Amino acid sequence: MHTAAPEPTDAAPKTLHFGVFEVTAPQVGGTYSWPHPRSSSIDFLDPQHWIRIARVLEDTGFDFLFFADGYGYPMIDGDVDPVAVEKGINFSGVDPAFVIPILAQHTDTLGFVVTQSTGLDHPAQMARRFSTLDHLTGGRIGWNIVTGASQNAVADLFGHTEMVAHDTRYAMAAEYVELACRFWEQAWDDDARVADRESGLYARRDGIHRIVYDGEHYRSRGYFGAPPSPQRTPVLFQAGTSPAGRAFAANHAECVFVQATTPARTGAAVADIRRLAAEAGRDPQALKLMAGLTVFVADTEEQARAYEAEFDAMQTDEIVASLYAGNTGIDLLALDPDRTLHQVLDAGGPIGQMGTSNIDRFLGDDAPTVREILDQLRGRGTRGFRIVGDAAQVADQIESLIADTDLDGFLIEPVFPPSDLEDFGRLVMPILRERGRLRDSEAGSTLRARITERPGNDRLGAGHPVLVRDRVAP
Repeated sequence: MHTAAPEPTDAAPKTLHFGVFEVTAPQVGGTYSWPHPRSSSIDFLDPQHWIRIARVLEDTGFDFLFFADGYGYPMIDGDVDPVAVEKGINFSGVDPAFVIPILAQHTDTLGFVVTQSTGLDHPAQMARRFSTLDHLTGGRIGWNIVTGASQNAVADLFGHTEMVAHDTRYAMAAEYVELACRFWEQAWDDDARVADRESGLYARRDGIHRIVYDGEHYRSRGYFGAPPSPQRTPVLFQAGTSPAGRAFAANHAECVFVQATTPARTGAAVADIRRLAAEAGRDPQALKLMAGLTVFVADTEEQARAYEAEFDAMQTDEIVASLYAGNTGIDLLALDPDRTLHQVLDAGGPIGQMGTSNIDRFLGDDAPTVREILDQLRGRGTRGFRIVGDAAQVADQIESLIADTDLDGFLIEPVFPPSDLEDFGRLVMPILRERGRLRDSEAGSTLRARITERPGNDRLGAGHPVLVRDRVAP
C-alpha cells in the first residue's frame, strides 16, 4: 500500500486532470529522442502506434490525447534550419485530425484535442471540420485554439508578404472563435433535424437560422449545414501566457495550457488568468488550467534517473537553438553568449511578433545570458516542468506542484513514447487514484462532461462570453 502524501488542509483533494501532449511528427517538445531504443515515435505514420497509445491512456484513466499541430518549422537566416531537418526538430509531420476518427473506433471514453490556427481559413470551414469530428467521436473532441506559431515560416509557405502583428492575431482570433461558436450554437434549433422516414421530412425550415456576423476581420451571412453534434461546440482549449494570450484565455477558453517555467511564475500566471476570468464575469474556478510535465519514472529512482541521463546526453546547443529560432525567430548561436537577449532589442530585432512568452521570460532585470539560456533550455525545448523518481516520488512531486501553482492538472509530454506513457499509467496513476486525485467514475460520455466533472454538461452554455458579443445582428 502506498503512503498518501499529507494534504495542506482538511478540504477534499482537488480532482486532477491528465492529458498527453503529442504531435504526428518524429518527437515532442522540440527535443531529440526518437532514435532511443525505448521510443517508437518515429512510427508516427503508422496508425497502430497511435492505437497503442490511445488504449494505454484510456485504460489508465487519462482524460484526453492532445495533438499540437502547425505548418511552421525552424528557420535560420530566412531558410529552413538544417539541424531541424536532420534531427526532426519540429520539422516533418502530418495532419493529426485524420488520425482521431481511427482512434475513436478503438476507445470509448478518451477525449481528443486537436490544434487549429485561427488565421489560415474562414471559421465556417473550421467549424464544419470540428462538427464532423465531434460526431465521429461521439462528443469527445476539443479544439486547441492557437493564433499561429513559427510565423516567419508560415508567412513564406502561404505566400504572405509579412507576418501579422502579435496582438492583431489575437483580435482576429477573438472574432474567429465568436463566429465559429455562432455556427455551432445558433444555426440549428435542438429539434430542427427531424430525419423522419415516414413523412420524408429531414429538417424544419423554421429551425434553421442564418448566421449574420459583421466583424472587422471576419464576416458571414449564411447557413451552417453541419447538424449539431453531441457537444455542438468542441471543448475550447487555448495555450498562451503573453498578456494578450492571458486575456484571450480568460474570455474564451474552458481549458488553458499555461507555460511552465518555475512554480512561482506559473502560479502567478494561473492567478492572473483566474482574475481576468472573474473580471469577464466567469467563474474563475470553472476554468481548467494545465501545464506541461515531463516525467521520468520507473520502478526504482535509480532507473528513472538513468532514463533521464540517457535523454539529456542526446541534447545539444544546436538542437536548443533550432527549436528556439522556430518559436521566436531568434538564432541564439548568432548572438554574443555573454550578453542577454536585450542585445536583440538593442539591435531592433524581431522581438514582439513571435513566441513572446518564450522571449519575455528571459528579459528583465535578472535576465540570463545567452549561454545561460542555452544551458537552461537544453533537454527542455518547449517542455514544461520536469520530475524524476519512482512512482511515489513522482506522485508526491505532482501534488507539490499542484499546491504551489493552483493548476488543475498536467499534459504529460512523453520522451520515449509509448514506453514512458505505459510506465506513468502503470505506476503513477494508481497512486493518484488511491489519494483521491482522480475521479471515482466517469462523469459523462462527452469530453466537456469529463473535464468539468458534471454529468450531462455537454454544451458550452448560453452565458459564455463568446455568445454575448455585439458584433452579431439579432
